[in-house]
Amino acid sequence: MTDPSGAEATMSNFAFNNPAFQQQDPRNVASYPGSSQGTYAPPPAPGAAAGTASFQHAGMDAAANAQLEGMYTSPSAGALETDRMTVEDTVWKTAGLFAILLVTAVAGWVWTATSFVNSGGNADMTPWIVGALGGFVLAMVVTFTSRKKVRPALIWAYAAFEGLFVGAISAYFEIIWPGVVMQATLATVAVVGVTLALFASGKVRASAKMTKIVMIAMLGYLVFSVLNLVLMWTGVLPAGQAFGLYSAEIFGIPLGLIIGVLVVFMAAYSLVMDFDQIQQGVRNGAPRKYGWLGAFGIMVTVVWLYVEILRILAILRGND
Repeated sequence: MTDPSGAEATMSNFAFNNPAFQQQDPRNVASYPGSSQGTYAPPPAPGAAAGTASFQHAGMDAAANAQLEGMYTSPSAGALETDRMTVEDTVWKTAGLFAILLVTAVAGWVWTATSFVNSGGNADMTPWIVGALGGFVLAMVVTFTSRKKVRPALIWAYAAFEGLFVGAISAYFEIIWPGVVMQATLATVAVVGVTLALFASGKVRASAKMTKIVMIAMLGYLVFSVLNLVLMWTGVLPAGQAFGLYSAEIFGIPLGLIIGVLVVFMAAYSLVMDFDQIQQGVRNGAPRKYGWLGAFGIMVTVVWLYVEILRILAILRGND
């Protein structure tokens, strides 16, 4: 049993290779609704009644004070006012994508579970296959076209297809190993929470050297996943190995467990890269639309992490 999540996660980080996340924008300055930056007090008209220099100075001070008061009393400018990427706006975009994912995940779950019951034990794989292929294709399109144009509609569609896949695979695993979905969900939330906390505290940061190492490892894992999928489809591997090469044992330990631990680490570091790119985008004053790429990257990584943890738990339960 394989999935395209690893491939999507490998490629999703390339979506951030956009000048918007790399170049400092000199226009990235705070603006305030109602403020009058760049305005000035007009000089008195020629021939006006004798205005002294002190009177003009007092008028300019009053105008400056009024401007400052307007700036301090006005609410801080947000993403809508500045049309710039912000952390808060990216969080809302991420939440919206996960809401779409949950809705279609319910549909995938019901579809798979119902077909399993009605067929007497043979689940319909359609939502699994459609969701996986649709999500993979859209992930590639978003990743390789975002440098020219960000298309939120494609990212929404990706979330919908990915939800269908996640719901279907979760239902299938839950039927075979009851309780495994809740365990995988809690473990995923724990990994994401710890990673976010460490990043927010400044204790974990993405480095150029580590990023290269992880990206090479992710590409290697992608090759392994594709090879495993081909061997399973062609019948080269024994039918009893439900996870293909993952089910092979090394000194009595399933290979899937060894690889799984490494993959969870890669997924956690991928989250760090996602958070770092969002932070860079905000700092460099990237346009607001690039918040969709930040949300997209986080969703790809979290789904990948969830599927890998689900597989690890299934392998452990299968050896009970």
